[in-house]
Amino acid sequence: MSLIAKITKISKLNVPRTSLNTFFRTASMWNKDWKPGPYPRTEAERKAAALKYGLEPSEYQPYPDDGTGHGDYPMLPERSAESKDPYYTWDFPELKKNLHETMQLEEDMYGETRFYINQRLRISLREQVLTFVGVMLALYGIYEVLDPYPMFRPVKPKQLAADGKTHYTFELE
Repeated sequence: MSLIAKITKISKLNVPRTSLNTFFRTASMWNKDWKPGPYPRTEAERKAAALKYGLEPSEYQPYPDDGTGHGDYPMLPERSAESKDPYYTWDFPELKKNLHETMQLEEDMYGETRFYINQRLRISLREQVLTFVGVMLALYGIYEVLDPYPMFRPVKPKQLAADGKTHYTFELE
């Protein structure tokens, strides 16, 4: 921190030392700074948690307190990155994210290279299952029909110099 202060000459400003520490502490560089708080029990705690995550109190809905440890983290609608507008001027276009945007709980699962939850299937799941079962039944039927007729490679016996005659041996004379 002193190196940053020397480079930017902040130390020569008439700024109290505590405000500098607060400034550098709000950068939130540690994982513990992003850890969710306890589950909100009162309406005041609920409003404070909504403001903490940048949501309106009417939009804020925390995960249920079932012991999973999600605390006051908001339950956001599931939305994949592929379903977001590609022509919007995102702050981070490779992730389709804006600065200070509240992230999904399972954010690593909803990237463009991952699971696409909002995808419309060209062929419905029912048709996919019926097609798979139909192909497997057709193959099994072909197998059952052709099973009595074994398939083998037609090969003649090996042609040796003279059948039944020993041409060489490894025994001592």
